[in-house]
Amino acid sequence: MKTTNFIPFLFSLFFLLILPASCEKKEQIKHIIPDHTAQIKRLTIVGDDYFAQADYNNAFKAYTKVIELSDPIKNRIDYVDALISIGYIYQYQGNYIQSEATAIKILPHLKYMTKPRYAWNAYCILGFNYFKNNDTENALLYFRKALHLNTLPWRKWNILNNIGIVYIKQKQYKKAAYIFEKLTTQGYYADKYKTSNTDRFDVIDYATMVNNLGICYYHLKNPKAIDLYNKALKIRIKIKDREDMSGSYASLSEYYLKSNPQLAQKYAKLGYKKASELNLYADQKYCLGFLVKSSKGNDLKKYTNLYINFTDSVNTARLKQKNQFSNIKYHSKLDKNENLELKTLEAENKLQLERQKNRSTISIVIIFIISLITLFLSFHITYKGNKAKKAAVFENEIRILNKLHNELTREVLNTFVFAQNKDLENIENKNQLLTNLDKIYSQTRNISRENSIIITNEKYGTGLKEMMAGFKTPNLNLLINGLDNINWNKINKIKKIILYRILQELLQYMKSDIDVTLAIISFKIIGNNISVTYSNNRPKAPNQRIILKNDMQNVENRIKTINGTINFDNYTENGFKIIITFPL
Repeated sequence: MKTTNFIPFLFSLFFLLILPASCEKKEQIKHIIPDHTAQIKRLTIVGDDYFAQADYNNAFKAYTKVIELSDPIKNRIDYVDALISIGYIYQYQGNYIQSEATAIKILPHLKYMTKPRYAWNAYCILGFNYFKNNDTENALLYFRKALHLNTLPWRKWNILNNIGIVYIKQKQYKKAAYIFEKLTTQGYYADKYKTSNTDRFDVIDYATMVNNLGICYYHLKNPKAIDLYNKALKIRIKIKDREDMSGSYASLSEYYLKSNPQLAQKYAKLGYKKASELNLYADQKYCLGFLVKSSKGNDLKKYTNLYINFTDSVNTARLKQKNQFSNIKYHSKLDKNENLELKTLEAENKLQLERQKNRSTISIVIIFIISLITLFLSFHITYKGNKAKKAAVFENEIRILNKLHNELTREVLNTFVFAQNKDLENIENKNQLLTNLDKIYSQTRNISRENSIIITNEKYGTGLKEMMAGFKTPNLNLLINGLDNINWNKINKIKKIILYRILQELLQYMKSDIDVTLAIISFKIIGNNISVTYSNNRPKAPNQRIILKNDMQNVENRIKTINGTINFDNYTENGFKIIITFPL
């Protein structure tokens, strides 16, 4: 069975499993809520102790038990504290979707909390999750909300550090450097660092700010960057800051990447080792990326395979984690009712148990589908990577895989939560579920089409034309000139595949731009080269040429593998133009 037909088959099976519903009458059994206050306090202390030791697996178990036993009204402080800690744990493990979902549960309780630290932590978690998902505007929104809270000085200086990090992400290095210069030379952290009895956590934060200032200087070509990197590393080694040491090594690896690849590889190895000891997903992936960039020959192959295997293992671990989380939610009536209704616990009769059983089946099917899709995409991208001529193209394919997988996973998880929380016997809920599933089905079909095999025989020209024509919409007209004048049979198979992918990515970018209503693609043979010109009628915008060139980096990497070039013409009143040229 072909892969493109296999995924729709899985969704057909999915429909058959979830559509049957129980028709028994619903009865309710009221239960007396036991007082678990003493046990909650004990488990909170245990969880905090594990958390302080960075033993996040045991901390997660303790906090989950606290949530299960807590009355969200009577034990509100312990309940919210546990949610905050779990939100951070998910964040440390790179599971930003679940971290955000956990933090959102905190928001309804904030109006009842007198201390601002609860709101501060919730806003920090949400801001950092948005930051990690490249939504820098929302990240700044929540960090600024945290900054305006009437809280302790160290919290304000800490949130300024986060705002500085967002500016780094936005490549506004001068703004970020201004913040970090203030943080490291004056104010709470600078004053604390100068005293002899400084709290360890204050020193940890100070070292982070020093390293961040080094990052700004590195991008601003300031030679002081290396001194700041070494200063931060020295502080972290002295206080045995295991969690942040890998970040220092990663910064040093990036610094020496061009000038001294061997030293860059050394620091990347140290960073990967430290990050692996604590299972810090983001730092592990970051350091592995530098190992790939600083390697050649057999080492390049070795670290590339390690990068792929690491990504696969993390995906598998996340699926297990989600399965564990769903089991906790399904098999604990206390937790379910408290999270959704914030009131007295209730248990349902046999009908509710039957629904719970059906939902457990849904969770198993969803996880099964995610696993198959992940395996399929991983195999396809790995196969293409082995055939690629340049490591840059291979890394970009991995990026595409992660993006597509994350988008699809979000849709599946949202549907999963909807199926869990809603009465599926209700017609509106059932129709909504079917709509969500249809959206997932369509998105999966699109992923399959975008990564399908490209025909390179005598039908290549027809297939290329059909692909481009597929981007036409009622509001977007696409004109194709000169395609049939090219003798595609005389062109190398690899070049045809790369041209196909370049045009596919370019048109996808065009389709996302609502200002484009007309686009023209022209094919010409000039001497011994093929010239492909793309133009559209998008109005001129400030810095648009620079933004476009950054977004088209993947296209530029592809064309270089076949000794081609890409030129971004200046905007005119009639739009802009891109010219792609490569030898026959």
